[in-house]
Amino acid sequence: MMQLRSYFTWICCLILIGFTGKAQAQDAQAILDKAAQMYEQSNGIKANFAIHSVVPQQNISESFEGIIEMKGDKFKLETPDMITWYDGQTQWVYVMRNEEVNVSTPSGDELQLTNPAVLLRQYKKGFSVQYKGTSTTRQAKSAYDITLIPKKKSDIQQIDLQIEKMSNIPAAITITDKNKATVSIYISKWETGKNQADSFFSFNESDYPDAEIIDLR
Repeated sequence: MMQLRSYFTWICCLILIGFTGKAQAQDAQAILDKAAQMYEQSNGIKANFAIHSVVPQQNISESFEGIIEMKGDKFKLETPDMITWYDGQTQWVYVMRNEEVNVSTPSGDELQLTNPAVLLRQYKKGFSVQYKGTSTTRQAKSAYDITLIPKKKSDIQQIDLQIEKMSNIPAAITITDKNKATVSIYISKWETGKNQADSFFSFNESDYPDAEIIDLR
């Protein structure tokens, strides 16, 4: 099943797509084309989300909520089990149950999952975009539906997006893998123009005096 970094990747996708204009059949691809530029102009964002994952073969399901804040290629991600900071070069992952902080320098491949602009270029090239029509969100609002299909063989079978018509806010994204396991992400709230200070995206040792720091660089 997809790991937390994959969750983060598709949360990024969902947030970035939300900065674009209304989806129409003829410009579904334009949503992806404009998203990177719109993100860069957002001056920092904050989003509250909920995730529900299902692995039918193992009869497993999991749900949790979190908050993500992003600015440029920096981010801070909070979930019930951990907090992750990335300042554009160094990443810190604080695991609450162990009071451990793993410090690393993400590789080029890993950065493709954390840099929104790189991410957009990647999945724009790797997926075909299909406008599927309209539907109703869990909040009973009308939404546009867009599906992304991998152009090459992939662990991901398809990605289904819901974007509210009136507000342009992404309502949901569901990722289905080749084994029919699904991850559904729901954005409940977000804010733009946060303009977070660079220090916000770095781990501050004084805030976690009892944490064991494990340097993996």
